[in-house]
Amino acid sequence: MPFQTIDDLQAALRQQTYIADRGLATALFLALKLQRPLFLEGEPGVGKTEIAKVITNLLDTTLIRLQCYEGLDVSQAVYEWNYTRQMMHIRYLESQKVQFDEAELFSEAFLLKRPLLQAIEASDDKARVLLIDEVDRSDEEFEAFLLEILSDFQVTVPEIGTIKAKHRPVVILTSNRTREVHDALKRRCLYHWIDYPTFQKELEIVQAKVPTAADDLARQLTAFIQELREVDLYKVPGVAETIDWATALVALNQTALSESIVRDTLGVILKYQDDVDKVQSSIFQQVYSRAMSK
Repeated sequence: MPFQTIDDLQAALRQQTYIADRGLATALFLALKLQRPLFLEGEPGVGKTEIAKVITNLLDTTLIRLQCYEGLDVSQAVYEWNYTRQMMHIRYLESQKVQFDEAELFSEAFLLKRPLLQAIEASDDKARVLLIDEVDRSDEEFEAFLLEILSDFQVTVPEIGTIKAKHRPVVILTSNRTREVHDALKRRCLYHWIDYPTFQKELEIVQAKVPTAADDLARQLTAFIQELREVDLYKVPGVAETIDWATALVALNQTALSESIVRDTLGVILKYQDDVDKVQSSIFQQVYSRAMSK
């Protein structure tokens, strides 16, 4: 492992403009050292998916992403046979009047490798980073299948045999907690909850991600976002929205917040009209005043 201590990893993450607190850095360090999957849970937009991209860069390897959704099954996640290519091959052999063994139709040449198999069968000397994103959106049946994958890091293709990982992939699972993930899956992982950052941490994130933002602007927009999170909204803005807003304000040549520019750009940070209407109403002045006083 290229990181000798948690401090080394935390510093490396910061060089990639990812500001990780000690708890997250510790969980990630242990996941790498112990070769255990890391289960990250938290609200949308707090940096769960981003950590997989950053660690991929640090390890100089390949990121393989499995986006989970309702109805996801083995054929989309692990492998399936390329039936179209098999039929074309059969027709070609028949046209050439060539005898063939059906077994050759179920060789690797006709195998479509999906993310889980791609991550396991890596043949070079580098372990892949496998991101299983939003696992809470998948069905419980698929979640049960993941138990075997994360226990043995192998896949059995009946026609070919068992494919076992030469190098265990670095596995990061994320969940927005739309439903509870089964304890059996969590037991196979190290766990860390990523919360919304404090004012100071979020300000550091803005300054790292949008270094062209003026100091006053960075501080004021961070304070405004922090205040918004105290409001009962349908979708509270995450760190991703904070960064997007900072980028947008810089693009508009703003060096400080004003009431008018906040009202004009609320659509960058709020994604539902009901939330926009609520903030634009009587609470706007209260939220804006508290933010500007920080």
